[in-house]
Amino acid sequence: MNIRQIEVFHAVMTNGTASRAAQILRISQPAVSKAVQELERIVGFALFHRISGRMVPTSEGQLFFREVQGAFSGLVHLRSSAARIRDFGSGEIRVASLSALSTNIVPKALKGFQTRHPNVAVTFQVHMSSLVRDLVASGQFDVGLAADEIDVTGVDPSPFARHRMAIAIPAGHPLKSLDVIQPEHLDGHSFVALAPEDTVRRQADIIFMKAGVEPKVVLETPYSTTICAMVQAGLGVGMVNPMTAGPFLGKELVLRPFEPGIYFHTLLLLPPHQKPPRIVGDFIEELMNFSTFEE
Repeated sequence: MNIRQIEVFHAVMTNGTASRAAQILRISQPAVSKAVQELERIVGFALFHRISGRMVPTSEGQLFFREVQGAFSGLVHLRSSAARIRDFGSGEIRVASLSALSTNIVPKALKGFQTRHPNVAVTFQVHMSSLVRDLVASGQFDVGLAADEIDVTGVDPSPFARHRMAIAIPAGHPLKSLDVIQPEHLDGHSFVALAPEDTVRRQADIIFMKAGVEPKVVLETPYSTTICAMVQAGLGVGMVNPMTAGPFLGKELVLRPFEPGIYFHTLLLLPPHQKPPRIVGDFIEELMNFSTFEE
């Protein structure tokens, strides 16, 4: 049996007559009768009694129709899915991001996207930048945001944002009284550090070495949000992406600028060698509303 035969049978059952089914399907009535006869031959039992030119469902036909209704619902779903793919590329998008932008920029972009596409399913996951790259490179995710220290082999990267690093300080810390933090101010202070592979961490280590200062590293983490939480708890001071500090400001944590300036660089990652589907392009448009390059 084929889909067309099932569609004809369903039309006859739901509309009551072969002539009405023919009108709905925009085919001739003989074509309807032929499709039903072919389906009866394939299933091996009569679907209709032919009484005075009318097609009256048999008991077997009624039972078969119950099964067809489930299959037909699936067919309607497939057609809807095909329409979404035709128009947008998919009925869902998959986004992965480094932690630093997961509580600020990405939620705002997703809100704008949802307003434009309220029926599109969104999968959003937060990972380390190297895993974000892997998810996009493998095609498991459509869009990624990652720090610039990653190897960009297998993805199509483009600059997304640049944010100047700031020093997070506990509310009662003596460094809070300073307007600007310089390397020598951090010498000997308890310090919550970024992971050694982080670009900002590497730049900071060079600056500290040249200045002859050595903060006391008490904890290392790849996440600015974790640094904010540890600073808020009083473990020390730390270098953070200021985008992550919003929920902590005024709650036992303050930010101060650092001289010389060091910057967090974020990349937008896409699968290589392919144009994004329209629906992904719409989400990227929302993201780019928050693309900033601080001086």
